[in-house]
Amino acid sequence: MKKSDLKIMAEEERKELQDRYIRFDWAIKRLLRQKANFDVLNGFLTVMLREEVRILEILESEGNQESADDKFNRVDIKALNSKDEIIIVEIQNTREVHYLERILYGVAKAITEHISLGEGYQKVKKVYSISILYFDLGVGTDYIYHGQNHFTGVHTGDRLRINTRDRDAVVTRLPSSIFPEYILIRVNEFDKVASTPLDEWIKYLKDGTIRPDTTTPGLREAREKLKYYSMSSSERHAYDEHLNVIMIQNDVLDTAKWEGRIEGLAEGKAEGLAEGEAKGKAEALFQTASNMKRMGIAAADIARCTGLPVGQIENLR
Repeated sequence: MKKSDLKIMAEEERKELQDRYIRFDWAIKRLLRQKANFDVLNGFLTVMLREEVRILEILESEGNQESADDKFNRVDIKALNSKDEIIIVEIQNTREVHYLERILYGVAKAITEHISLGEGYQKVKKVYSISILYFDLGVGTDYIYHGQNHFTGVHTGDRLRINTRDRDAVVTRLPSSIFPEYILIRVNEFDKVASTPLDEWIKYLKDGTIRPDTTTPGLREAREKLKYYSMSSSERHAYDEHLNVIMIQNDVLDTAKWEGRIEGLAEGKAEGLAEGEAKGKAEALFQTASNMKRMGIAAADIARCTGLPVGQIENLR
């Protein structure tokens, strides 16, 4: 091979490394809490909610810090929408068996934490829950789902509207303007060419790539602020460990599913399948936790990845 060819290959490899971007689930926990980086989140929320959104602050509360898992797996954002209404946006991205219950808990927590004692219920903020799912949740053919509260007439099929008073004027509101909205992003189901701003964001969430000529809100800024080699060597090491933990977790859980199915099928009973899969998952999780502990990973981080209680992890050998 010619020296010129080797030089070109080396340059392409260098450029590829230069343009490597941090996964969003890591960035949102570590980098995007900084006010200087709010423009990335502003763009993300604007695309997801389909209206201009401006972040006012990242909300930190005692409730957010009840456990190591809470602190790092949900982000509450206070923002202003296009109608100058204050909204609360809750973003979650943790793999968990009872995930729907988790997001319900998170939304309830966001609502109650951000209304002061003694305030009227009219002060309750609208909450949007955005879940970035790097795992299978349910069965469906789309990669993004939207859920909202509606009250529909059993006999007439019409939607209920609520009349409220606002400065002596009667205002008609739909319950959907009050109740939370849920957005589930099934990252692994995205397999198309990114042709819209929403698609471009999903593609970045899936594989960390951003088009050099992108004009998508948030991704323009992410190209400069979320580069892997913009981090310090210690930050890169922590990030690489994070990716390693994710790979171990996914491999263990997928293996546990496979072993559980085999054991259940061997027993020839539906209950055997469920029991075998649950047993396989439990054993695999404990083995993973033990391996991670030997690697020197903190018990709180192991708990966050496996879902096991910190106390049980500390007793592992």
